[in-house]
Amino acid sequence: MTSTLEPKSMGRPLTRVEGADKVTGRAPYAYEHPLSDPLYLHPVLSTIPHGRVTAVDTSGAEALPGVHTVLTPGNAERLADTEDREFAVLQSDEVSFHGQFVAAVVADTPETARQAAGLVKVDYERLSHDVVLTADHRGLYRPVEDADEGPSADTAQGDVEAALERAEVVVDHTYSTPTEHNNPMEPHTTTALWEEGTGHLTLYDSTQGVHVVRASVATVFGLDPERVRVVAPHVGGGFGSKGEAHAHNVLAAMAARALPGRPVKFALTRQQMFCLVGYRTPTIQRVRLGADRDGRLGAVSHDAVEQTSTIKEFTENSAMCSRWMYAAPHRRTTHRIAALDVPVNFWMRAPGECPGTYAAEAAMDELAHACGVDPVELRALNDPETDPQSGSPWSDRRLVQCLREGAERFGWHGRDPAPRSRREGDWLVGTGVASASYPHMFNPGSVAHVRHDGDGRYEVSIGAVDIGTGAWTSLTQIAADALGRPASDIRLRIGDTAFPSASVAGGSSGTSSWGTAIVAAARAFRDRHGDSPEPGAEASASAAEDTVDEGYSIYSFGAHFAEAWVNADTGEVRVPRMYGLFSIGRVVNPRTVRSQFLGGMVMGLSMALHEESYRDPRYGHIANGDFAEYHVPTNADVGDLRADWLDEEDPRATPMGSRGAGEIGIVGSPAAVANAVHHATGVRVRDLPITPDKLLR
Repeated sequence: MTSTLEPKSMGRPLTRVEGADKVTGRAPYAYEHPLSDPLYLHPVLSTIPHGRVTAVDTSGAEALPGVHTVLTPGNAERLADTEDREFAVLQSDEVSFHGQFVAAVVADTPETARQAAGLVKVDYERLSHDVVLTADHRGLYRPVEDADEGPSADTAQGDVEAALERAEVVVDHTYSTPTEHNNPMEPHTTTALWEEGTGHLTLYDSTQGVHVVRASVATVFGLDPERVRVVAPHVGGGFGSKGEAHAHNVLAAMAARALPGRPVKFALTRQQMFCLVGYRTPTIQRVRLGADRDGRLGAVSHDAVEQTSTIKEFTENSAMCSRWMYAAPHRRTTHRIAALDVPVNFWMRAPGECPGTYAAEAAMDELAHACGVDPVELRALNDPETDPQSGSPWSDRRLVQCLREGAERFGWHGRDPAPRSRREGDWLVGTGVASASYPHMFNPGSVAHVRHDGDGRYEVSIGAVDIGTGAWTSLTQIAADALGRPASDIRLRIGDTAFPSASVAGGSSGTSSWGTAIVAAARAFRDRHGDSPEPGAEASASAAEDTVDEGYSIYSFGAHFAEAWVNADTGEVRVPRMYGLFSIGRVVNPRTVRSQFLGGMVMGLSMALHEESYRDPRYGHIANGDFAEYHVPTNADVGDLRADWLDEEDPRATPMGSRGAGEIGIVGSPAAVANAVHHATGVRVRDLPITPDKLLR
């Protein structure tokens, strides 16, 4: 089966079409759009995790020259719809978490706004709070399930307990991951302008989905969506946190409505981002594997405990990966969450699959050690012929090929399987492997528009967003091949609700969903106008519901390999090299795809060794909420990272033959590092991050 597109631009490593504008500063981000006479907003955040505001003294702030208004729960406008309680900004005196908006100052300069915010005095009635997740938390419950959307919280096949009872080898351990924060380079930023007279609202926003933000803000303010415009031509990263609107969008729009005709700029500080734009929930995961002496699985049980907020439920679904990764006749997965007095958690790169695969692949490494089977071959032995979850055939499952070819390229063979078997001076050296998988995400309904400019060029418009992943370039390449033109003839327009509707950039779904819409629009254009269109010829089409072949299970797969060096005296861990080999269908642009893989692998390294947000149980805040104390890798921590992919295509997934690439680079990579550390030291750290104290303990 072959792709419906003949690639000419796709598959070539074109440089980023917007690259020159970015490096020369001509590409405007949300805070940088040239607007006349802007005002600046700075918020006041709650200093308690649970209670209510009893008084707000704004006199000191209002007396400061340059202050235009101070918004509080007492004078803020009443919003039209606050069913989503994250958006109920300044609507009551209730405080639900440390860091919640309790007031905001708008002033002539950001410095004045910040100074004035510090002069606002807030009194509270403090109530008892609960901010600590435990495996036996008394408030644990099964997540609410939506019959139309989302997976089941629990699944069961066969008799897991009986299979574990009769298994020759059993692995039964609990693995934990801490709270982690997305922290894209560009902070969450909104510039809001409420036009006088027309009642139209424009948001220049740092978002992964302009149409998603428009829908949310219009609902909250009771507006016709056509009266709201959201603009985001360039976004400096998101990693999921910018996948939907958050409270800061509402606060900026509220301030702009109070001061119509003046743009209000609001950029969260790095510290504020630790409490207002989502984070990865901590997880506590018990994984039980039952196998015969050869390592063939008979039972898989994966139970995940996570947290959510009292104001809005969000479930990470960390155990889902165990539903399809390996063959086992008896299988169970469960999710339980506790609603705590904490901010709303949300998407962070590969939500669910990332922490879940860490636990599952660490357990597989422990099973390989217990059975005396090579970790690569153990995974190959348990590769399922069909999807264990649905029974459907795979569209293109090449995990074993990734594992075996990856092992060859990494230099895995000849490895002494015994822990602590290699030492170089003061350093213990080990290698580790982990599998990776990520479901093919496709969102139907995105719409693209094609217009012939008359000068031999084609204007292609879609309300997609490039969050730094290369959408400007890859969509240009897809459009070029769909129209049978060179990429230089395509003028892409994205990042604006003035363009046709598009789904969010998330879940590795962007290129698949938007590219499919562009292909559909190009076909409609060529069917209507032929190969010699008149100037002004145009056509639109949407990504069809039946694009993905429903008869198949469609996933991307990969294999991660890591080498770890651990200082025998200090416990310091270094990872001088990592290698990943991936199967993602056709690669649209090798340059941007490699960047995505390597970025994900660095984030996985960071998760394994560095990242941990510490929530102070006394006050409910993140105590290390800045880059001085929330540690991420620097250049010195990242050694020889390499990523390759199989030469393939998957027309059952998209008409381009491609699948997503953004998430799978992080899925599995923390486990590969953790498994390498165990091989080096013989110490199994099951609670990330792996820090020297845990190794020396």
